[in-house]
Amino acid sequence: MPIPLVKPGAEIDGYTIGECVHAGGMATLWMVTHPGIDTPLLMKIPRVSEGEDPAAIVSFEMEMIILPRLAGPHVPACFGTGDFARQAYVVIERIPGTTLYKRLPDLPLPYEEARSLVARIATALADLHRQNVIHHDIKPSSIMFRDSGEAVLIDYGLSHHNHLPDLLQEEFRLPYGTAPYMAPERLLGVRDDPRSDLFSLGVLLYFFTTGERPFGEGETLRAMRRRLWRDPHPPRTLRADYPPWLQEVVLRCLEIEPGWRYPTAAQLAFDLTHPDQVKLTARSERLKRDSLSVAWRRRFNQGVMQPRAKADVAAQIASSPILAVALDTAEGAPELNEALRVTTERILATLPSARLACVNVLKLNRIAVDRTLDEQGSNKHVDRLVALRHWATPLKLDESRLSVHVLEAIDPAAALLEFAEVNQVDHVIIGARQGSFRRTLLGSVSAKVASEATCTVTVVRPPRLAADAAEADTDEATG
Repeated sequence: MPIPLVKPGAEIDGYTIGECVHAGGMATLWMVTHPGIDTPLLMKIPRVSEGEDPAAIVSFEMEMIILPRLAGPHVPACFGTGDFARQAYVVIERIPGTTLYKRLPDLPLPYEEARSLVARIATALADLHRQNVIHHDIKPSSIMFRDSGEAVLIDYGLSHHNHLPDLLQEEFRLPYGTAPYMAPERLLGVRDDPRSDLFSLGVLLYFFTTGERPFGEGETLRAMRRRLWRDPHPPRTLRADYPPWLQEVVLRCLEIEPGWRYPTAAQLAFDLTHPDQVKLTARSERLKRDSLSVAWRRRFNQGVMQPRAKADVAAQIASSPILAVALDTAEGAPELNEALRVTTERILATLPSARLACVNVLKLNRIAVDRTLDEQGSNKHVDRLVALRHWATPLKLDESRLSVHVLEAIDPAAALLEFAEVNQVDHVIIGARQGSFRRTLLGSVSAKVASEATCTVTVVRPPRLAADAAEADTDEATG
């Protein structure tokens, strides 16, 4: 192995080494500059001297091949790598601030603050999973936040890329990771399930809202294996005021069997963004963990949690999208709404893990004062929520897969586009009525959504014979 060239003032491939900002167990971080790059930079260099853990070298190889393939605001930008023939390194952008680890003295955090933090982390995870990468080391020291508020995931030495060789799994039998945050299936050699990251995020949410880790600090393999059959104490046993919706979310993330967790990080982020829409089950009411008899049956059930064939991360995410259907709840749109229901039902039939958000826009006046009550004295917002649920009833969806939303906006199309972007919607289903001079002149809501949305959009029209010219002057998706 070559002698390290790293010291302040040295130059490696055009990068000038500055001060060492961190010396970890597996690598060191140095501030560096480059004449052609204005962005503040960090160079990460592995420890490769005699006696160092060989896994550190392999994990650094994984980071070198994964980081250059990632893009977006939730990962550090990569500017260059160097191989082990001369000097191994990775150069990334230096993100201002500190990791979430600095917040540990403040625990437990207020529920609302923790909800907001973890929702942003879940959004970052969803973006990472879409790029075929499972992080496998989600913990406070692996998370930073940009000045814009977006979460950034760092440290990819333990990650799995669905399209690249998994060197850690090929060369080592023991699972590598941070013990308190490691998912149960990792102990059985499973590294290709993105729901492992959701388990780790559930541990973090539990920790940040109770001040205690759900599985303690056990670092031995024997201690970690207990989570294959032993569930954690419900958070409400630690804090009497723990919100039921939050316990529902936390315990769903911490399910032993991956199939019982959220199917995707995007769906977890959706629940954290809309806590009032979380469907409460028996999880939310629990005050005790499973009985010893249940734990023992789980321990000796040989059919549970067995290693399986390699999964396709992209296919798993694609089978669990978030759908949004934009509905007009006003009278006079039954044909269009029925057509929307038929289309939605057909799409859901092929996606058993999809989540559906039924959305209506309560259009506000630009100048006049808006009234919250209609002519009969009923609350418009509540009436529309009820109408949305009534529309969805024939779909017979499990409540955990359905939510209803009434947005208030002057511009319905802009409101729908923002909802789709903020909530990581994968597919928008929207109705379009027959054309009119007004729509030709001003443009329709459906046309704007279809042309500007960053996700798939399906535009549905009612049967032509049922179209009514009198309906054509009503803005769709607004009521």
